[in-house]
Amino acid sequence: MKDLEHKVEDAVVKVEQAVEHAAEVAIEKVVEVEQKAVEKLREAATHFFKLEAAGGILLVLAAAAALIVANSPWAGYYNTILNDIVFRIGLAPADGGFGEALGFQKTILHWINDGMMAIFFFLVGLEIKREIMEGELSSRERALLPALAAIGGMAVPALIYFMINRDDPAMVSGWAIPAATDIAFALGILALLGSRAPFSLKVLLTAIAIIDDLGAIIIIAVFYGHGFSPEPLMIAAGALVVLTILNRKRVTSLTPYILVGFIMWAAVLESGVHATLAGVLTALFIPVRDHKNPDYSPLRHLEHSLHPWVAFGVLPIFAFANAGVPLGGLGWELLFHPVTLGIMAGLFIGKQLGIFLVLWLTIKSGLSPKPENVNWVQLYGVSVLCGIGFTMSLFIGGLAFAGPEMQAYVRVGVLAGSVLSAVVGYSLLRFGPVHYAPASDKGKDVPLQMPGH
Repeated sequence: MKDLEHKVEDAVVKVEQAVEHAAEVAIEKVVEVEQKAVEKLREAATHFFKLEAAGGILLVLAAAAALIVANSPWAGYYNTILNDIVFRIGLAPADGGFGEALGFQKTILHWINDGMMAIFFFLVGLEIKREIMEGELSSRERALLPALAAIGGMAVPALIYFMINRDDPAMVSGWAIPAATDIAFALGILALLGSRAPFSLKVLLTAIAIIDDLGAIIIIAVFYGHGFSPEPLMIAAGALVVLTILNRKRVTSLTPYILVGFIMWAAVLESGVHATLAGVLTALFIPVRDHKNPDYSPLRHLEHSLHPWVAFGVLPIFAFANAGVPLGGLGWELLFHPVTLGIMAGLFIGKQLGIFLVLWLTIKSGLSPKPENVNWVQLYGVSVLCGIGFTMSLFIGGLAFAGPEMQAYVRVGVLAGSVLSAVVGYSLLRFGPVHYAPASDKGKDVPLQMPGH
C-alpha cells in the first residue's frame, strides 16, 4: 500500500514537473514569438522611414486627413484649434511694456507657418549651400540645364496665372503660387518608379527643385513682406554680422549658429519680412567642412539630423493645418473661379510647358548635353511632375491672400493642379519607354532632398 502511495506521489510530482516545464516552454515560445513580431514591426518601420517615398506618402496622408476632418462633424474643432486658439511664447510675461517686447502671441496656424516652417526653410538653405559648394550646382556646366529649366518652370506658370487674373488687381497678387515645386512630393513619386527612374533623372529633378526653392525664397522676400519695421531689421542685420564672423573664424560648433539664428528669426518675425527667411540665411553660414577634421561636415551632419524631423514632422503638420478645405459647397463657382483656374492651369500646364520647352531648347542648341540614359518622354514626365506645388504653393498662397474664401480657392487650385501633375507625370514615367542604365550606374541612387520638399 505504501509502495502504491509512493508511486502515486512520484507520478504527481512528475506530472507537476512536466506541467511546469511545458508552461515554461510555452512562455518562452510566446516571448520568442512576441520578440520576433516586435522585431519585424521595427524592421518594417525602419524600412518605411528609409524610403525616399515616405515623406511624400506622409504628406499625402496628412493632406487627405485634413480634407476628411474639414468635411466632417469635427470641422468646427479643426478651425477653432488652428485659427482661434492663441498662445504666447516669450521670455517675460506680457504686461503691455517690457514683457510684451520679449514675447510673441499668435494663433496655432501662425506658429506652424511662421515657426515650424522656418525649420523647413533652414533645411532648404542647407541643401542649396551643399549643392552650390559641392553638388549639382557647383559648376556652370552642371548647373546650366536645371537652372534654365527652373526659371522657365517659374516664369510660364506665373504668366498663365497673370493672364487669367489680369482684369482683377486684387487677384493678381497670387501670381507666384503656381511657380513653386514640392520637392518631397515629386521625388517621392519618382522613387515609386524604382529602376524606371534612372539616377540622372533624379539628379535633374533634385537640381531643378532646389533652384525652384531658391527662386521661391527670393519671391517671398521681395514681394510678400508687409509693413517693414527698421528696428527689428537692424537686430537681424546685427545677427547676420555675427554669423559672418563665426563663419570667418571657422567656428564649427553648431550651437552658436543656432542661437544667433534664433535671435535673427525673432527679429525678422517682428520686422515685416517673412520669418522663414531667417532659416535660409542662417543655413548659408553653416560651414561645409571642419578644417580640423576633414572627414566631418557640420553642414551634412545637421542636414541629416534635421531631415527626418522635417519630412515626418514639420511638413505633415503643415499639410494637415493648411490643406483642409470644405468641399460641401464645392460648385462651379469655386472650381472655375479665376484664382482656382490660374493656380491649377499654372501648375499642370505652365510647369510642364515651361520646363520641357527650356530643356528641349537648351539641349538642342548645344548649350547643355542631355542627361545620360534619359529619353525625351522621361524628361517630359519629370517636367509634368514639377507641377506638384503643394507645400510651397500653399505657403505662398497663405501670404498672398487672407480670409477663408480666398484660401479655399487657393487650396482647391493647388490640390487639383498637384494631383493632375502627379497622376499624369507618374503615368508617363511608368508606362513610357525606358533607357536602362549601364552597369556602372546600377545601384546608384540619390537621397530624398527636402525640400518639400
